[in-house]
Amino acid sequence: MTARGLFLTFEGIDGSGKSTQARRLADVLRVQGREVVLTREPGGSAGAEEIRRLVLEGDPDRWSAETEILLFTAARRDHMERTILPALEAGQIVICDRFADSTRMYQGLSRGDLRALVDQLHDLMIGREPDLTLLIDMDPETGLARAKGRQGSEERFEDFGPELQKRMRQGFLDLSQEYIDRFRVVDGNRDLDAVAQDVADIVLKAL
Repeated sequence: MTARGLFLTFEGIDGSGKSTQARRLADVLRVQGREVVLTREPGGSAGAEEIRRLVLEGDPDRWSAETEILLFTAARRDHMERTILPALEAGQIVICDRFADSTRMYQGLSRGDLRALVDQLHDLMIGREPDLTLLIDMDPETGLARAKGRQGSEERFEDFGPELQKRMRQGFLDLSQEYIDRFRVVDGNRDLDAVAQDVADIVLKAL
């Protein structure tokens, strides 16, 4: 898969503020006159949004990790075909709230060592990594308190508890070293404006 635009992703544990930072970055870039597509995973296309409801709502044990990997990969494939690739081919900047790195963490590590399976499916069905990934690093207890405070319906992963959040945080930090060329780690334990400024500086430098 080849494209001319720039593909940016935000990653981090639940409650890290990445969704807010993704929106703020999109606003900064649009003010500069750049064409931006702001999207999310799971979701970002009609079919993928239907799968989102299946995987983010309900009992924590609703699906096995293996089934989740297949569902997330199916959602991502549809998202790529219908939203991400057309935007990149048009030369636009795509900002995505979560992408394959979240699947590597949440499904690859949460209930067993399934990372190799995640990567095999990614290579087979997706075949693309982001150009730049911004990891909003956050204290797990703070992040979980924020996430649970939203009191929304999409809390299936938050309901796994603080131990999962701690493993995910360390997993994301390890991933940032594995893919060091595209990852930038931003301290999310600060006020939103300070985090947003760091994010904007990183992205504008990349552009």
